[in-house]
Amino acid sequence: MKTPAGLQPLIDDGLIDAVVRPLKSGKEASVYVVRAGAEVRCAKVYKDMAQRSFQARAQYQEGRRVRGSRQQRAIGKASRFGRREQEAAWKHAEADALYRLADAGVRVPRPYGFFHGVLLMELVVDEDGRSAPRLAEATLDAERARAFHRALVADVARMLCLGLVHGDLSEYNVLVAPDSPVIIDFPQVVSAAGNNAARAMLLRDVHNIRDTLARFAPELAATHHGEEMWALFERGELRPDSVLSGRFAFDTRRADTRAVLRSIEDARQEAIIRQQGREEAEGRD
Repeated sequence: MKTPAGLQPLIDDGLIDAVVRPLKSGKEASVYVVRAGAEVRCAKVYKDMAQRSFQARAQYQEGRRVRGSRQQRAIGKASRFGRREQEAAWKHAEADALYRLADAGVRVPRPYGFFHGVLLMELVVDEDGRSAPRLAEATLDAERARAFHRALVADVARMLCLGLVHGDLSEYNVLVAPDSPVIIDFPQVVSAAGNNAARAMLLRDVHNIRDTLARFAPELAATHHGEEMWALFERGELRPDSVLSGRFAFDTRRADTRAVLRSIEDARQEAIIRQQGREEAEGRD
C-alpha cells in the first residue's frame, strides 16, 4: 500500500521496512500494521489536537505533568508554544504509560519506541495469527468471562498502584488474545492523585468491563471492585497483589447539610473579623 505521510520518516530512518495495511482509524489516531525486519508490529499515528474534542481534552489533561515549569506556564496561558507543548505531552502520554505498565506486569501491547510522533508497539494477534478482535466482538463462555474479569480487574488495580487511571476503558479497547485480555489505547490516561475526576473515571472503567462480561457471567453484575480498590487506594493500602473480593459497604448516611452551612458561615464571619482588624490597624498607622 502507499506509505502514509506520517510513517515515511520511520522508513527513512530504517525503523520500519514497509507498511502492510491499515488496522483501524479513530478520532485520535490511525493504526497500521508494519514490518520491521522479520517482525510484524503496529504503528500508531496520532492526529492533530485540533481534530479532537477540547472538552474531553481539558478533563483528561488535568493533573498531567510536563517537562518543566516554563512549559507548564505556557500551557496554562494557552500560548502558541503552550499549545505545541500540550500536543507533545498528549502524544507522549501513551508511550510513557505503556512502558510503565508493561514493567509493572499489566497486559498491554509491548512498546518499541516513540519516533516522529508515531508509537511502535506489539501487534496483538489471535490463535491463528490474525489481528486480535476487540472484546466487543467476542463471545465468551461463563468460565472465560470470569477469568477475563479477574485479569482486567487485577490490571486496573496494578495501574492504580502506579497512580494511573485508563479513563476510557470499555469493551472497545480490550483485545482478546489467546492467553489473556490486552488493554489498549492510553493517550487519555489520567493521574489518580492529580485529577479531580479520577475516581469517577476509574469507576466508569471498572463498571464498563463488569457490565460487558456480566452478559456471559451474570453474577458479575453484583460486584463492586472499582469502589473497593479506590477505597484501598485512598487509605494507601492498595497493592499490586491485593486480593479484591468485589464486595463493598456503601455509606448510606445522610449528609448533615446544616452543619456544613454553619461551618461555612463561621468561616465567613471569621474572615470578616480579620479584615476589619487589618483595616483598623492600617487606620492607626
